[in-house]
Amino acid sequence: MSFDSIDRRILELLQDDGRMTNVELAERVGLTAPPCLRRVRALEEAGAIRGYHAEIDAATLGFPITVFAMVSLRSQAEHDLAAFEEHVATIPEVRECHMLNGEIDFILKIVASDLKSFQEILMTHLTPAPNVASVKTSLTIRTAKALPGIPIRGA
Repeated sequence: MSFDSIDRRILELLQDDGRMTNVELAERVGLTAPPCLRRVRALEEAGAIRGYHAEIDAATLGFPITVFAMVSLRSQAEHDLAAFEEHVATIPEVRECHMLNGEIDFILKIVASDLKSFQEILMTHLTPAPNVASVKTSLTIRTAKALPGIPIRGA
C-alpha cells in the first residue's frame, strides 16, 4: 500500500495520540469525518495501524527494574529459534524479544519488581531453557529516550 501525505499525517497524529476522536483527527488533516474514518479503517485493514495502546509507567505499577538480556543459543536451526521464541512468549515479564545477527541470537527486554524477582526469572525461565548456551544481562540505570512507533516522514 502506498501512503499519501494525508495518510502519513493520520498515522503521525494517531501515533502521538491514539485517543484522538475522528472529528478532531479529520479537522487536523483537513478532511471531513466520514472520509477520514474510511482512511483510518483502510490503514487498519492494510496493517499500517496494528492496534491502540495506553503507555503505562512501569515503575508506577511496581516494575521499576528494566533489564536487557542477551541470549546465545547452542543451535540456530529454525525450529530451535522458533522454540525459544515460543518459550519467551510465555514469560509475562519479557516485554520484547528481538532476534539479532552476530554473536548474540536474541535480546530481551525484561521488567521486574525488584532484583530478586529478576533473578528468579533468569534462573527459572531463561538460563535453564532448552538450547540456551548463555545469558548476559545489563540492568538499565536510566532511560534517556524511549519513543514509541517510528519517525513518519512526509506527513
